[in-house]
Amino acid sequence: MNNADLIVSLLKQAGIRHGFGVPSGNVLPLMEAMRTGGIAFVLTAHEGSAAFAADVSARITGVPGLCIATLGPGATNLSTGVGCAWLDRSPLIAITCTLNQAQLGRRLQMWIDHQALFKPITKASLRLRPGEIAATLAQALQLALSEPQGPVHLDLPEDVALAPATETLAAATKTVRALSGRIPPAAESTIARAGELLRAAKRPVAVIGANAMRMQEPRALRALVERHRIPFATTMMAKGLIDEDHPLSLGCIERALRKLQRALIQRADLVVGLGYDTIEVEYEAWVGQVPLLHIDIERADTDASVHIAHQVVGDLDAALARLSALPAAARNDWSAHAARQHRDLFQQALRPATAGFAPHQAIDAVRNVLPREGVLAFDVGAHTHQIGSQWAAHAPRTFLITNGWSAMGFGIPAALAAKLARPELPVVCILGDGCFQMTCGEVVVARRERLAIPFVVLDDRWLSLIKVKQERRGLPYYGTELSPGDYPSPPAHYFGVPAVGVNSAVALERELRKALAADGPTIIEASVDAAHYSQTVFD
Repeated sequence: MNNADLIVSLLKQAGIRHGFGVPSGNVLPLMEAMRTGGIAFVLTAHEGSAAFAADVSARITGVPGLCIATLGPGATNLSTGVGCAWLDRSPLIAITCTLNQAQLGRRLQMWIDHQALFKPITKASLRLRPGEIAATLAQALQLALSEPQGPVHLDLPEDVALAPATETLAAATKTVRALSGRIPPAAESTIARAGELLRAAKRPVAVIGANAMRMQEPRALRALVERHRIPFATTMMAKGLIDEDHPLSLGCIERALRKLQRALIQRADLVVGLGYDTIEVEYEAWVGQVPLLHIDIERADTDASVHIAHQVVGDLDAALARLSALPAAARNDWSAHAARQHRDLFQQALRPATAGFAPHQAIDAVRNVLPREGVLAFDVGAHTHQIGSQWAAHAPRTFLITNGWSAMGFGIPAALAAKLARPELPVVCILGDGCFQMTCGEVVVARRERLAIPFVVLDDRWLSLIKVKQERRGLPYYGTELSPGDYPSPPAHYFGVPAVGVNSAVALERELRKALAADGPTIIEASVDAAHYSQTVFD
């Protein structure tokens, strides 16, 4: 057994089943160890996509994702997706396969300082050395899984990968299994004070954030809001942690029609932030003068304008379980139907009347066809705002987007990873035409792996989010038109993946049903008129 074999054995024992990447000669020793060691190597078209896929694999499974690249340009490409895991807080192991140890630091082809590259966007950047493989992997896995979770970079010289392992597998396994990622519970006095604030509030509103995605028991969120009868909203990444059909659900904040949500929240007398990570949107953008009760794994990051009434900092599962057991207020001034009435108004406003086939109609068509337990992955652009507000998510880990990193190119690799991790679930990807142009080569992965994923491309011929921003700033349209002229019919296929065109919700629903029943991927180009983005995306 060489060190590459040892690395793969330990990663497999940690629960990793797939590694995403692009090979080179330096990567071959690790790839061969993966072939014989039972971790599938998934070839992507670009290393950035490999890291996006590894990020989402971690979100779906709770096990660190794995992505692999060569040195130099492979590493710099990989860093785009690793940054996503850093800001969106996904546990991930990123391995760069590099030169032999004696060559490191010299001015040789492709070599750069990988530690300097990855240090700002990882929890640690570590060199794998002979005799220290197990200890280094144990450190990397523990760091990745410890809150706040995130990526760890490992640099693997080729001669280290090929060298005979000097550590026994049994001893190495014992080292790696000695992991603990939990954080201590909050002090009882802080829980008691939070309970007092909840009982005193007459119009509380809860806002659930991205850190709550990593709770062991997300049902505790529902228990808390029901116990204290608190209407709740979510950030975009936290959608689905409580079924959005719940009678207390207000929908998503700070996406499309954000002012409607702000107006309701600022009528509250207490905002309760539950697992709220300000990387998605800072509190001061929407909380106004309402006092804030912040309950999270970390202290709130705010400016001086935010009135922080109290903070509960510690293990989130433990805090919510204890708060759910406390007596509720005798009185709550929200009417029994206030949340439902507000949500209905919000959803109606998101769907203005249009003459043509509108993005909101396409999004509803996908929601109508995708089963409640199905997974939606989508990309970054104007459609992100519309989907974030419009889509009803019914379960955790079924709504996949990047909001901290917000990188175009996320959607297709996210869908691939979700389907590989949970092949029994239907998965659909929605993305804009700009995002599709950026990552269309990744549909080959779905064909190669025989993944029945419909990729719905909202083709409006513009980078619509930037186009709307140009409008709002009084600037001429420049540098944002993707496809001048009339809409052409799509080609018969992209890279062997069949493509069909639709221009109505009825046609889209029909093609989606076919695509979900197919034995491989399908690209559905939906020609939409995105004029309503000017009304809904920014208000």
